[in-house]
Amino acid sequence: MTALSFVDELAWRGLLYQYTEGVQAMLAAGPTVAYCGFDPTARSLHVGNLIPVMGLAHLQRAGHRPIALVGGGTGLIGDPSGKAAERTLNTLEVVEENARCIKHQLERFLDFSGSRGALMRNNADWLVQLGAIEFMRDVGKHFTVNYMTAKDSVKSRLDAGISYTEFSYMLLQAYDFLELHQREGARLQIGGSDQWGNITAGVELIRRAAGAEAHAVTLPLVTTATGTKFGKTEAGAVWLDPALTSPYKFYQFWINADDRDVGKYLRFFTLLSRDEIESLERSLVERPEAREAQRALATDVTARVHGAGAVKVSADASTLVFDKNADPREFTRDVLEALTEELPSATVDLRGAADAASATTFDGTAARIPVKQSSAGTGIDVLDAFTLTGLVKSKGDARRLLQQGGLYANGDKLTPENGVLTSAGAIHGEYYVIRKGARDIGIVRLTR
Repeated sequence: MTALSFVDELAWRGLLYQYTEGVQAMLAAGPTVAYCGFDPTARSLHVGNLIPVMGLAHLQRAGHRPIALVGGGTGLIGDPSGKAAERTLNTLEVVEENARCIKHQLERFLDFSGSRGALMRNNADWLVQLGAIEFMRDVGKHFTVNYMTAKDSVKSRLDAGISYTEFSYMLLQAYDFLELHQREGARLQIGGSDQWGNITAGVELIRRAAGAEAHAVTLPLVTTATGTKFGKTEAGAVWLDPALTSPYKFYQFWINADDRDVGKYLRFFTLLSRDEIESLERSLVERPEAREAQRALATDVTARVHGAGAVKVSADASTLVFDKNADPREFTRDVLEALTEELPSATVDLRGAADAASATTFDGTAARIPVKQSSAGTGIDVLDAFTLTGLVKSKGDARRLLQQGGLYANGDKLTPENGVLTSAGAIHGEYYVIRKGARDIGIVRLTR
């Protein structure tokens, strides 16, 4: 890739929103240092943050040097851009921990090795020790109030009210650009389209304070074909941290992409080539039921965020849940263990059980259930299994479904004659995948 191709790459992918005049000439002149900032108001980035992350990735692939700036200092203030009300201020300790977690996530997208590797910086290094007099003298004097109130991030808040704390955020971000220009030679800042005012303030500060040329490139905010907010599900935001959004749910978010959005998402969130993406788009038109484009999207993004192993487990778990013809016995322990966290499930401890066993139900409550004996050994009644997982409301409902042939365990239709689940018949000696009809599925785990 040539240096000029960074802007071209963003353009064909639909990732180019605004840029300052002269940015292409600067990039064509040789390797450029550029940065993007990330706000550590949470311990994890979410999928909406991936747009600027991918911007840095494309920048590095084009031969330039990216800086990922974690806002350990500005995170103590909060960016008013796109916000209708004041943010809750975090403590220094919370911001530092959030910054540490975000740094780990960014390392999955950028190459930090070698003399031209990406850099990670934290603006707390210079903002926390910056004095108020110094800031007003060296930064504030370069900006009029009229200039600041004309910016969208401030103008949109004037009627409702904006604190001086958030009003000053623009100048802090501008100072970041100046500091990175002086420390690392940064001449370009990229960010979301809502950051244009803050970024161009930094361009202006570098021109006035350092007499140097700097530039801005902004990327679009993501919208969905249905009009819903991108990155939001019924459970809330889709996070990169597996403790907040499991790899399975993360994979499902992408696999469920609307046909109208998936081509755009392949351009935005993967490094697949134009030919590969256009081939997937053709398959979407010719064989929409195959969902090849969605699988390619989910595989690529999940592998980058959580690793190839998580993709395999998530894809297999998805197959087991949604393909009623899938044989549960063919799946690994990792898949069944992952689904235990995702599906209605119950755990039954058979250790030392004589007449009754202890169990944990689908909602986490403890229970005692009778132990049953069969030719295969000690186990539990299937009626209890379906009740414990919450797939049925009562043992009476379970009994009616059993008599009608509507209950299954590990792919086998259950009957009143084979109505005991034992460790001997469990997958990997522990797991039963149970189904009520074609759609409702749960996991029962027998421990010994």
